Amino acid sequence: MRLPSIVLGLIGSSLALACQGPPQSTSTTAETPVPASPAPAPHAQPAPEAEAAPQPAAQPRAMSHTGILSEQEFAALHELTAATPPAPRGQEIELPGGSKAYLSLPPGASAPMPAVVVIHEWWGLNDHIRYWADRLAADGYAALAVDLYGGKVATEPDQAMSMMKAVEDAKARAVLTAAHRFLAEDPRVKASKRGVIGWCFGGGWSLQQALMQPDLDAAVVYYGHLETDPAILAKLGAPVLGVFGDQDRGIPPEAVAKFAAAMKKAGQSLELHHYDAPHAFANPSSAHYDAKAAEDAWAHVRVFFNSHLGR
Repeated sequence: MRLPSIVLGLIGSSLALACQGPPQSTSTTAETPVPASPAPAPHAQPAPEAEAAPQPAAQPRAMSHTGILSEQEFAALHELTAATPPAPRGQEIELPGGSKAYLSLPPGASAPMPAVVVIHEWWGLNDHIRYWADRLAADGYAALAVDLYGGKVATEPDQAMSMMKAVEDAKARAVLTAAHRFLAEDPRVKASKRGVIGWCFGGGWSLQQALMQPDLDAAVVYYGHLETDPAILAKLGAPVLGVFGDQDRGIPPEAVAKFAAAMKKAGQSLELHHYDAPHAFANPSSAHYDAKAAEDAWAHVRVFFNSHLGR
């Protein structure tokens, strides 16, 4: 099933402006027991808010991209210079079913280890997402970045829109299911606990992954499409951390509030972080990047994953 045109049409009216001023963070947490149930019926993902095309990554000045990076060092990976971008440190693999993915393992670690499925934005599995996987690996997790576009990567919004519209629900779910199983079964990983993280298009799929896999241990949603039906959310088996920008016209604060209310009614665990920032503020290659908001959000994500996945 492809995305409905009425949903995809949201993209035309959701162009955001760059954030002005320092970010404000508000956090809320509610811990309640969570039931385990089968995956829900297919749920279409809407178009993300329009944004500037990502800039090519380039060699940072006197800085390695291995190890735990500060926000400034992570952003430096995406600076546009005349130098050659540093190569991602992981490896390309093939999942059961034939889908390609990018696996980054913690340096010197051995199985079993905690693991995270990484889901790309509407641009596709590009080096920005590979750097995110490397960043998670440096923090102690086996990070598996999936490819829901079949090897294609967009560099312009129209191209990204076309690729996103072509995503078939059943195929995307099959890829995510294969990734979830891979992390548990591959001898290099043998995941002790598993989580998922995604941004924008991938943020919506991150929540869907948690709904599909009741044995998931943690889910992080960066400004992605939200489910607001308590009956569906009751099927979650994982706590959720959500990161949102209050200037996001595609996922506005009102939508986040409805999601929070539905999660509460469903008796689910939710931790929310709001910032005075636009859509895609955590992507250093985006024109909407807000370093202060991104840094604070990543700090909360690290604590969340450490708490629920351990290392």
